[in-house]
Amino acid sequence: MKGHDTMGKDLKGKELGKGLSQRKDGKYSGRFVDRFGKRTQVYGSTLKEVKNKIAVAVADNEKMRNVVEPNTTLDQWYEKWMRVYKIPVIRPNSKRHYESVYTKHIKPYLGNKRLTDITKLMITDTINQIYMKGYQWETLNKIRVLLIDMLDRAMEDNLLVKNPTRGVRLPINKPQNEVKALTREDQKAFFECSAGTFYYNLFVVAINTGLRPGELFALSENDIDLTKNEIKVTKTLLYQKLDGDEQKEFHIDLPKTQSSNRTVPINSFCREALQKQIVLHKIICNNSPYKGKLKFPDLLFTTKFGTPLNSQIYMDAIKKIVDEINLMRDPLDSMEKFSGHAFRHTFATRCFEAGIPPKTVQTYLGHASLKMTMDLYTSVLEQKKVDDMKLLEDTIGLENSDSSSLTRKIIQFGA
Repeated sequence: MKGHDTMGKDLKGKELGKGLSQRKDGKYSGRFVDRFGKRTQVYGSTLKEVKNKIAVAVADNEKMRNVVEPNTTLDQWYEKWMRVYKIPVIRPNSKRHYESVYTKHIKPYLGNKRLTDITKLMITDTINQIYMKGYQWETLNKIRVLLIDMLDRAMEDNLLVKNPTRGVRLPINKPQNEVKALTREDQKAFFECSAGTFYYNLFVVAINTGLRPGELFALSENDIDLTKNEIKVTKTLLYQKLDGDEQKEFHIDLPKTQSSNRTVPINSFCREALQKQIVLHKIICNNSPYKGKLKFPDLLFTTKFGTPLNSQIYMDAIKKIVDEINLMRDPLDSMEKFSGHAFRHTFATRCFEAGIPPKTVQTYLGHASLKMTMDLYTSVLEQKKVDDMKLLEDTIGLENSDSSSLTRKIIQFGA
């Protein structure tokens, strides 16, 4: 603990003691340097009041000094942070995820730095260097999220007075309009969490058929053949302002393209969801405050009032489930928000993973050309390569090796 500052005086020139002084307005001030090396100042109407405040602040500072080491490095804090705050509550797969992000992207740049020496500039520079290596938004954001969590905890434990990661901007923006398939883990979590909710049957049909949102919203009981286990897609529901409309209105229209007119097979999960929805639909219509006035009374999937669905209602229903899942998840392991179109993408991905030929998947999705399906197929294969390499990394587990020691061994072996 450093002492007070230089000797100060009152307005009459009398020495008051180190770090003490009297201002022109007659009030007194006192300074001392805390355990972080930061100059702290207190004020009071009398010299006695200032001395008391300094005594209390110094005592509190000394008490907290015993909690942590002021020279703690980021590496040391990472080990403690993982042991105390993460490992007891996160899943084994999440633990490997944390270790991979920290060891590969943070440790080489900031690991040996004292927590109190790490600045916003250092973190920004680190992220920029990683970006220059070809990593994209998702990886950069994971680095930022991990550091925010680590250093927020450091603040709570009085290692830091502020979190330098707060306010750090990534060198690239989050990709817009990029539709991703759900991972198997996120898919499982979503349907476990949404089970029993109002739109659960809609979610099940969406991910098991690959129908576009508008096609789902336009379905009626007459489009479903439970004997043949198939759905006939012949129309779509629009929510637009067309010629003659004063505002946005719901309209039943032809499908997107001629190839969108199709028959889609249904599996047992989809069949069960449809059967339940047919029963639920009748209950909704009978209890609707708009009974007898509904513009589209035959629509199978509607709001609780029997009124048509649109993309915003659909997204809000999905977001509600995702938010609930993320309440129970760690920040780095959080599920990204997604639109209803992601169910279509997920359906296609699961088809490819199951070995269903792209030409068959094209007919399921109603793509106008095989190229559209092949583009999707290619992106799935590329993502699978990335996922496989991540799995290989975790399996081999060389991330904790001492690189300098390893280099010496290689040199010795080569000699």
